[in-house]
Amino acid sequence: MTAQAEARIEKPGYRYYVLAILVLVYMLNFLDRQIIGILAAPLKAEFGLSDSQFGLLGGIAFASVYSTLAIPLAWLADRYSRVWIMTGALTVWSGFTALCGVAGSFGQLFLFRMGVGVGEAGGVAPAYSLVADYFPPHQRARALAVFAFGIPLGTAAGTLVGGVLAAQYGWRTAFIVVGLIGVLVAPLLRLTVRDPKRGATDIARPVPVEGAPIQRAPSASDRVGRIAARIMLGLGAGALGLAALTQFAGLGLGNPLVIAFAGGLAVVIGISVWIARVTASHVIPKKSFWLLALGAASSSVCGYGVAGWLPLFFMRSFDLTLLQTSWYYAGIALIGGVLGIWMGGAIADKLAKRGKGAYPLTPAIAFLISAPLFIAAMNSPWIIGLVLPGGGSQAQQLTLAFLIFLIPTGLNLAWLGPITAAIQNLVPAAMRSTASALFLLINNLLGIAVGFYYFGWMSDLLAPTFGDESLRWAIYTGMGFYLLASVLLIGASRTLRHDWED
Repeated sequence: MTAQAEARIEKPGYRYYVLAILVLVYMLNFLDRQIIGILAAPLKAEFGLSDSQFGLLGGIAFASVYSTLAIPLAWLADRYSRVWIMTGALTVWSGFTALCGVAGSFGQLFLFRMGVGVGEAGGVAPAYSLVADYFPPHQRARALAVFAFGIPLGTAAGTLVGGVLAAQYGWRTAFIVVGLIGVLVAPLLRLTVRDPKRGATDIARPVPVEGAPIQRAPSASDRVGRIAARIMLGLGAGALGLAALTQFAGLGLGNPLVIAFAGGLAVVIGISVWIARVTASHVIPKKSFWLLALGAASSSVCGYGVAGWLPLFFMRSFDLTLLQTSWYYAGIALIGGVLGIWMGGAIADKLAKRGKGAYPLTPAIAFLISAPLFIAAMNSPWIIGLVLPGGGSQAQQLTLAFLIFLIPTGLNLAWLGPITAAIQNLVPAAMRSTASALFLLINNLLGIAVGFYYFGWMSDLLAPTFGDESLRWAIYTGMGFYLLASVLLIGASRTLRHDWED
């Protein structure tokens, strides 16, 4: 890094400029990721998809590669230029989003969604590390919360822009336009943002030489990571063997393609953990890492699942058109999401002065409040009916639902600043990108893949009983994941102080 670049980093103005660019990139990340939710109706009609099949497009097609490839890319980001990696990632995921617009079949769209996941794998963990190196510890939760504004901004933009374009020009145009926007933004990221020194804002810690590899301890230092990697590789090899026997020996063990896909996924995870075995050995023994990761993943099952399926719910149960749903849900995602993320980070930074346990405890309380409020918002006609005969007008029902939805939408995202800040402080500065990727592997593989698919699968399962209202009841059942998340994060609040690294 040049002396001029270092001088710029010391200026608060440049620090906030970098944060703004990272928010823009993260917004594009979620725009391309979540746009498929608002396009559910036209895509299902175009390709004749069930809710379960659509759940595969939004879930496993994206999450399988997004979660696993994040680790090797983050490993590279801990050693080489984080900005270069993010620039390449932005270009790749944006290009594949545009390609979704020319898909001619369910299979092609599935592959292109996997391509989006390949690109986005390099977009988040390096950004977490950059934010941690631009902002000191007492500001990190708030800075990471601001970075997380990209989620509601991207979700709202994807819903609004995607829905409006699809309603006016078709779903193919929506994919192509939003993809090309990202390709145009990539040069701005590369030319105006520079890598700071790693650990530059940490307190009382020697600053490693930029770009230097992690100094490995004696041979036992990566033992836990090596064991974890070998277990995953063994499971993957076994699944691939079963797939071969099912396909060629006629054994009735299930769909060989599904078994082979699971085996290949386990192999990729094993290779990724092997690459990150030093960092994995550092975090795997820590109870806080698992409680934080599994708690966030449990909440993400609902977070990603509800965000992906609410647009279709509004069309089915509230009788909104595609265009009406675009404006309605974009407003909920934007207003509720921004307020919730900021409050989560600000409250956790303030409460953390009394103890590190505040970082997971803040979102744990938020999730306990979210579940009943989501259910209340979905039943606004019944609530109004308690006061007005006949349940009031549709406008009154939609207004009440909008206002109630703002609260759990915000609370649902309140974990992002506190939990990501806590993960950054479970490892030394030189391991932050990789530790974030290991956290994201668990959070996203369970949250996106399971969450998006779960609600579609449950909707199909309940359809014979509830008909068009099956999606409503599927969302009801998913609220249990918020309760599980709260239990896990309360547990993390009791172990975090022991595992924290200043």
